[in-house]
Amino acid sequence: MSVVEPGSAGESLFARVRAMLLRPSRAWEVIDAEVVSTRELYRGYVAPLAAIPAVCGFVGMLLFGYSIAGIGFQANLATSLIETVADYGLTLAAVFLTALAIDSLAPRFGGVRDRGQALKLAAYSATALWVAGVFALYPSLGLLVAILGGLYSLYTLYLGLPRLMRIPPENALTCFAAILGAILVILVLKSVVVARAAELGGPLRTG
Repeated sequence: MSVVEPGSAGESLFARVRAMLLRPSRAWEVIDAEVVSTRELYRGYVAPLAAIPAVCGFVGMLLFGYSIAGIGFQANLATSLIETVADYGLTLAAVFLTALAIDSLAPRFGGVRDRGQALKLAAYSATALWVAGVFALYPSLGLLVAILGGLYSLYTLYLGLPRLMRIPPENALTCFAAILGAILVILVLKSVVVARAAELGGPLRTG
């Protein structure tokens, strides 16, 4: 196995992102053989990519806001900043919690328990969702693109499960469904906390 630090250079980070977006099955084969620490994975991949939707969402909310049923909403600077920091921090935590869920559930479906592999699976499978975050610069469009990115991220997660966690093919779908349930719980909790944090910045402006 090769010891690597993902994203140690901009080119290597770009190459991994491109592989996860265009050739996820092949990318998982390469990732499976890599040995990377939690610190290296977060510093070289998770932290910079998770910053894309956070930063773009911050800028987009300040510049354009968003609309619901024809009513426009725009956050003030304090609200946007608090929401951005909370969302970014909780995204980093959500990756780790997802890895814990994968690590815990995999043996129940014939797979192995391996925290390192589970963390790689949780981190790299989120690539499409994070890259789609660039469209958050225009929030009204960003939500739709984020949904599409999230669906593709789930697809790459499904592809990686048998490879990294050694899930038998006949159990892959049921294992994925269980992990999906755990992810949805994590995302709901994250959304609630971010919304509560954003309230500290004051009410939204309508226009």
